[in-house]
Amino acid sequence: MTESRSSSSEYQWCLDELAAAELGDARLNTRCGDLAVQLAKQPNGPINRSCEDWADSKAAYRFFDNDKVTPQRIQAPHYERTVERMSRHKRVLAVQDTSFLNYTSHPKTQGLGEIGKKSLNQRGLGLHSTLAVTPEGLPLGLLTQAFFTRPIGEPSHTPAECRKLPIEDKESYRWLQAFKQIIALTPPDREVITVCDAEADIYEIFTLAQEQSAPLLVRASSNRVLLEDEFPKLWPKLEHQSRSGSYSIHVIGNDKRTARTATVSVRFGEVTFRPPWRPNGLKLPAVTLQAILVKEEHPPADVDEPIEWLLLTNMPVSTFIAANEVICWYCCRWQIELFHKVLKSGCQVEDCRLRTAERLFNFVALMSVIAWRLHWMTYINRCRPDLPCTVALTTIEWEALYMRTHKTHELPDSVPTTYQAIRWIAKLGGFLGRKSDGEPGLTTIWRGWQRLCDIADTWYLVKERANATYG
Repeated sequence: MTESRSSSSEYQWCLDELAAAELGDARLNTRCGDLAVQLAKQPNGPINRSCEDWADSKAAYRFFDNDKVTPQRIQAPHYERTVERMSRHKRVLAVQDTSFLNYTSHPKTQGLGEIGKKSLNQRGLGLHSTLAVTPEGLPLGLLTQAFFTRPIGEPSHTPAECRKLPIEDKESYRWLQAFKQIIALTPPDREVITVCDAEADIYEIFTLAQEQSAPLLVRASSNRVLLEDEFPKLWPKLEHQSRSGSYSIHVIGNDKRTARTATVSVRFGEVTFRPPWRPNGLKLPAVTLQAILVKEEHPPADVDEPIEWLLLTNMPVSTFIAANEVICWYCCRWQIELFHKVLKSGCQVEDCRLRTAERLFNFVALMSVIAWRLHWMTYINRCRPDLPCTVALTTIEWEALYMRTHKTHELPDSVPTTYQAIRWIAKLGGFLGRKSDGEPGLTTIWRGWQRLCDIADTWYLVKERANATYG
């Protein structure tokens, strides 16, 4: 490891997150940290551009192809650090979601599976991630991540066929597996609420939450049968509840929707589900949950899909304030979407050409830790703006950033705040900082971060030369 590398915060945080990786070989352990440092400096570049020379590039390719290297072994120390960060908070949200990486343009890559609609003939891989997030939206790190591929050419199951399959044979089982991992990783005396989208509306996940007394929040997709005569189905029962009030939520934009503020009505009540039929005579218990209907009753004319969520939780909901708190937790689910956006757009993992799915699994696992770090830098500015910027930057980095931003050789008397430093980084990436611009987003921060890495390296060399000259 060179001195310039050891002076950077990439090196320090990579040590914190990955130094304890046990890959079965001391050289592989060292290479893992070295690669993380190099890729963190150029997160959106190909491997050969991130590495210093051809020898480093070949070493990187051999690392990802090594049989001893697996995603689980790469990420294990990061999971431990995530749990440590979680232990500092009384309540944490564990947000699950699935995303697909598209490698259709890489026809020579072996081991890929089907993604998207069959008619599009796309190839890639799936990953299911769980991100630990504070209720204020600060991402604390990954808790789980699993990779999978769908068989090519296999016909889709009909709904009737799916009902006959054991839960372990269904693709949706990954939500249940991740939930079990979250329960196992929950720090003592801490409340970790698993938050899932409608794909996790699986009866077994509700029974597991009930058996383990594990906090859970899921958006409903099925109009389940209830154990009552007046309202035998879920949706009619909630629509009949009296309106407890209205609430404003911020909708984060993506490829399918525009960012906006929506005003929704809130209704809530307790429901008890009739257990569904399962194959092999498996008997499931009845489950009682709190249900919250969140509905945008008067959407703007240009909105194609008004907000309508029916949220199911085993957390107590007896007041309008409690219902609003649960809605806020569900809104934090968008953080996992932002994480996947950083991974794909910021780190551009879909451009990687490692020729096999197994190598890609290892590469994406390492890049996921780097993507979390970029994501964290964006939200530490919003959640803890008054902290000194040294929580994210080394002395070399903040000094170089300050002098570059203010075009001066004189440093301030005190260390800048996180709020100031992150905005300066974003300005390096094109953020204008006008009153109407709001807070800098992920894209400008990751662009500015790459520029800062180069500026800081240059400033380090200047200081080293001055120290050598003047002693």
